[in-house]
Amino acid sequence: MKRRIIMSMLAGATLLASTVLAATPAQSADVPPEFSTSDWHDPVTAAPPVTKPAGTSCQVTLAEAQFRDFTPYTGGYAPPDGCGDRWSKVVLRMDGKVKGRQYDRLGYLHVGGVEIFRTSTPQPSPDGIEWSVEKDVTRYSDTFRDAQDVEMLIGNVVDDTYTGIIDVKVTLTFYAAGKAAEQAAAAPPDQVLTLAADSTLTTPRNSERIVAEVYATGSGGGCEEYWYLTVPDSAPYSCQADDGPYREVQVKVDGQLAGIAAPFPTVWTGGWSNPFLWYVVPGPRAFDIKPIEYDLTPFAGILNDGRPHRIEVSVVGVPEGQVGWSAPVNVLAWQDVKRAHVGGKLTVHREGELTDSSTHTPGSEHRVDTEGGHRLTVAGYVDTSHGRVTTTVSRSLANSSVHRWTEGETVDGLDARWTDDESVTVDGRGPARTTRAQRTYTMDGTTTLGAGDRLRTVLTLGDRASVVTSQGGRRLAWSRLDDTYAGDATYTINVPRDQRHAVGTTSERYRLYGSGGCHDRALTTVQGVLTEDRERC
Repeated sequence: MKRRIIMSMLAGATLLASTVLAATPAQSADVPPEFSTSDWHDPVTAAPPVTKPAGTSCQVTLAEAQFRDFTPYTGGYAPPDGCGDRWSKVVLRMDGKVKGRQYDRLGYLHVGGVEIFRTSTPQPSPDGIEWSVEKDVTRYSDTFRDAQDVEMLIGNVVDDTYTGIIDVKVTLTFYAAGKAAEQAAAAPPDQVLTLAADSTLTTPRNSERIVAEVYATGSGGGCEEYWYLTVPDSAPYSCQADDGPYREVQVKVDGQLAGIAAPFPTVWTGGWSNPFLWYVVPGPRAFDIKPIEYDLTPFAGILNDGRPHRIEVSVVGVPEGQVGWSAPVNVLAWQDVKRAHVGGKLTVHREGELTDSSTHTPGSEHRVDTEGGHRLTVAGYVDTSHGRVTTTVSRSLANSSVHRWTEGETVDGLDARWTDDESVTVDGRGPARTTRAQRTYTMDGTTTLGAGDRLRTVLTLGDRASVVTSQGGRRLAWSRLDDTYAGDATYTINVPRDQRHAVGTTSERYRLYGSGGCHDRALTTVQGVLTEDRERC
């Protein structure tokens, strides 16, 4: 059986966060010999909860819906009473429940056309599961100050086979800002903008900082859902792409390359042919689909002329005409309130050669070796009311992978690594301030279809980052993230649920520490039972 067929049956994520909260304490009962056919522990991740400030808070319900098909929920939003119109923090929470049989699904939430949340769903048990997701959405405060239309969709299919109706409620909690909170918190953007239908954008003429965020996801059940496993057209594999698996998310301003980034290799909760890996502990970011950020401030002098400018997002490596990527864009603008117009100029645009090489070595075990990368440096200045400020953005991407598989894809493995290093230097009044971010994503796994149609998947995923902000040779802030997932699950395919005889262990350790504090939590599950939930900080 071709592995692509297996993946299509089990992954099935449809095109159209955040922290998943622990549902119940770890169980202390004896571990069952195999997965229950009707129930398992509610989904949980080791990521930290969103911190909430003390003081007055107000809550607003954004959406309350049951998703059975591809009909969006539509409603309205009104700002909260009793918490003012400036907030120290705004926290989104989604509570979900589903039972029966269902694929993993992708969803979005728009307020006033602004995408504030993108998420995916766990796969349910017949008895039903519940889960909760939280996300800090303070950066969208400008959107929340006025009444807005709300649209939410988790595209779903419900029929005689797939019976799971996805039931969700989404709220926003606003925490009123006091004097101390206002001084301590980083200022959110003054405006949150979306692109027009023709992909153009008109920024405020006094913008002194501009950041684009792109919620880029490869999904939809086709090969781009597993883009990291695609091979060149010359290789005999069920998912082919012209040049192989190298992907890069690019942003262009009026046709000129303005930003590059490595997409995160998200594995949805049906991924790698084995839903038993993800029933309780999802892979990194599966419930926290973070946008890619691009600092476009070097282009502010161009964008601030009061005319519309074309902002384009594209994914390098996707075969022409191939569907499967979604990449909505928000643009965040910080304004100089003392200037009607902030002029400026793009002074540096230096692009390195994009390298992308995938080599196929045939044999009883096929092998594709991929190496790819790209560099971009842009710089520009803006003349603000507090002087000339120059912003320099440098970004360097690299991807290396080894993909091995046998005839019929009964053994299929990938060992891959992506790095995305970025430096942003802001030089104005006083010493220059530099923020350096080094991001590393890893994937190392093998799926084997053996005797008796027993399918085994062994997989390790990593999401790591180091961020340091310094000024005048002094470190101002720093953080290190290490989120590691490991799973090993086996079951019998092509049989009813009660004949799968699934066994599996999964674990996640999420470590985040630095000048902002420490979080270190470890989870372990065996056959769908949470056997360890330990915090070390």
